[in-house]
Amino acid sequence: THWKHGGIVGVFGYGGGVNGRYCDQPKLFPGVEHFHTLRVNQPAGKYYSTDYLRKLSDLWDFRGSGLTNMHGATGDIILLGTTTPQLEEVFWTLTHDFNQDLGGSGSNLRTPADCLGQSRCEYSCYDTSALCHFLTNEYQDELHRPAFPYKFKFKFDGCPNCCVASIARSDMSFVGTWKDDIRIDQDAVNKYVEQDPAYPSNAGAHKGRDWGPFDIEKEVVDLCPTHCMKFENKKLTIDTENCTRCMHCINVMPRALKIGKETGLSILCGAKSPIRDGAQMGSLLVPFMEVNPDNDYEAITELIENIWDWWMEEGKNRERLGELIMRQGFQKLLEVTGIKAIPQHVSYPRSNPYIFWKEDEVPSGWERDVDEFRKHHLR
Repeated sequence: THWKHGGIVGVFGYGGGVNGRYCDQPKLFPGVEHFHTLRVNQPAGKYYSTDYLRKLSDLWDFRGSGLTNMHGATGDIILLGTTTPQLEEVFWTLTHDFNQDLGGSGSNLRTPADCLGQSRCEYSCYDTSALCHFLTNEYQDELHRPAFPYKFKFKFDGCPNCCVASIARSDMSFVGTWKDDIRIDQDAVNKYVEQDPAYPSNAGAHKGRDWGPFDIEKEVVDLCPTHCMKFENKKLTIDTENCTRCMHCINVMPRALKIGKETGLSILCGAKSPIRDGAQMGSLLVPFMEVNPDNDYEAITELIENIWDWWMEEGKNRERLGELIMRQGFQKLLEVTGIKAIPQHVSYPRSNPYIFWKEDEVPSGWERDVDEFRKHHLR
């Protein structure tokens, strides 16, 4: 097209936050000779006051095109279209007057994004906004001074409903989950089955059309991905050991089923959109971790930094974490993070016929006494 994406343009001391946009026909279109985009760090949970939004709009009307995007795919307040001389002016006003910082762009940590979490949602298994806010402040240098092979995204979902699509769109996703049983209110289950008007399925989201009578077998039990549910004699039972926490049953009957009480989060790595090797979903790294803000999330930051050390050392230019995992293997990720392999790490059993052992992992090493071996393996 006639637009050049990127380029060397920014604000003093920052390597990220401003995306250069230049037209290759400046004489024909002088009004859009420059049309730079600023990425501004959105607040955790995307909570704004009307006063702040008015000030932001007034600033962009004055210094830019007035066009905004709330919010981009990464997150961020996107301020679309301004000229190079206005960049420092906008940056000064944002940081000094609005107490607001730029977000991430380029080969660095992109602006972390989270769902509303426990501030509004009964399903949230941890405080997404608190963790998002902490990691945003903890890794300011990684947001603003590109040092990575390519982009890196954190996203925080309070539950497996995954409202910010972290499983599909972030290099490291934090998804709320629970360890104990789904809580069941048997009386409420039967209210759904009996078509009580106060208990509409899917919390009334499908109203406006007659979908026929509610069928718990068809709409809940049969749609369970692991078939771990059973409804007999007006009683619903769930085999917790086989439950994958997909939350479909909870979404259909929210007044009857609730998440467990022993809550925490799962951590997945390697999701990305198609650039080199096609789109990838995140791979489960930590099945369950308790979230403890009292110790500044020490276990989480240690895990992040171990992954970054490996990725910055081994990653090729423009290679996302997921592509490095594909190239060197999930086993390597477990080694650098110090996590022991467990069955939950296996996506496709027996898909690889080759298992490579290191000498220190073999009890007797590579060298064997042939006579001793023959005692147990007679011809």
